[in-house]
Amino acid sequence: MMKTLKTPAMLLLVAIATTACQQNDKLTSGQETTDSTSTSKYLSEPVIEAIYTADPSAHVFDGKIYIYPSHDIDAGTPENDMGEHFAMKDYHVLSMDSINGKATDHGVALSVEDVPWASKQMWAPDAAYKNGTYYLYFPAKDKNEVFRIGVATSKTPTGPFKAEAKPIEGSYSMDPAVFTDTDGNSYMYFGGIWGGQLQRWKDGKYDPNGSKTDSQKEDEPAIAPRVAKMSKDMLSFDGPVKEVKILTKDGKEILTKDHDRRFFEAAWVHKYNGKYYFTYSTGDTHYLAYAIGDSPMGPFIYQGKFMDPVQGWTTHHSIAEVNGKWYLFYHDTQLSNKTHLRNVKVTPLEHQADGSIKLIEPLKK
Repeated sequence: MMKTLKTPAMLLLVAIATTACQQNDKLTSGQETTDSTSTSKYLSEPVIEAIYTADPSAHVFDGKIYIYPSHDIDAGTPENDMGEHFAMKDYHVLSMDSINGKATDHGVALSVEDVPWASKQMWAPDAAYKNGTYYLYFPAKDKNEVFRIGVATSKTPTGPFKAEAKPIEGSYSMDPAVFTDTDGNSYMYFGGIWGGQLQRWKDGKYDPNGSKTDSQKEDEPAIAPRVAKMSKDMLSFDGPVKEVKILTKDGKEILTKDHDRRFFEAAWVHKYNGKYYFTYSTGDTHYLAYAIGDSPMGPFIYQGKFMDPVQGWTTHHSIAEVNGKWYLFYHDTQLSNKTHLRNVKVTPLEHQADGSIKLIEPLKK
């Protein structure tokens, strides 16, 4: 066998090639690197890079930050308006000791194979704690490809979680968000149009041939998100599902054609200075908007947008108080530049003296 003499120049080329291969492997596995220097155009950097994460629901349990995100994967599904390219199969739980601290991925907390009634698309989840138990609420398509909302339980915030045999009775659509008030009562907010199927539900019945977008009635009130009070055991609804009314400051309902203000998806509620803040995504106009009310059941009065569009099509968030300060958890597509492969981020959120939320610009100008 002929031996090749490796000169310094050749060794340098080998090192460059090896580094390139390693970087390519990292990109393939979803473990991208990012430049976190001040030259970045992004307001914040990804919380974690080892996996793709989105739709972060953040909570503080026992003084520690836990994030319950969607786990994005590249399933090879063609992109379409119904969101079938968001083909997530499981959930991971992330934790941090402090904001901007190191995030730990605790691995798979719940997989679609572990849910008897579910078939696919484990979309945006949320979590809650009560009665010594942690609850993971999640949407998934059932065997008939209709979105339902399920619940799974664990004795630890990181799981693994064990799913109930059936979805929550009376639940439908997607994006569950559970808010527990200071009096101990809990409420679930849910719903999303287009791929979330909310437009196909009327009078509690599902129409498989219904609209693929919204009500298609431009001059009528937009489809409203839903709310239901939770039972004491947090496993079912305690009462009927109701519409969440989002009104303009003159008391009128927002119309379907008002894409800058209407509800699309991603409901979240937090309480500040005795007021209830209902926040949500406007979807195809890519804003995060907020409305304020005096009751967790609404109605809520529209106030404005509080976050400009991120890089990427979807916008989904949560708001949490950590050590007396408020933070917005959100996502964009910095790592992948692909709509369905997102990364979770966090940035301070400021309530101003008049109760309004200061506008957040996720991309530097």
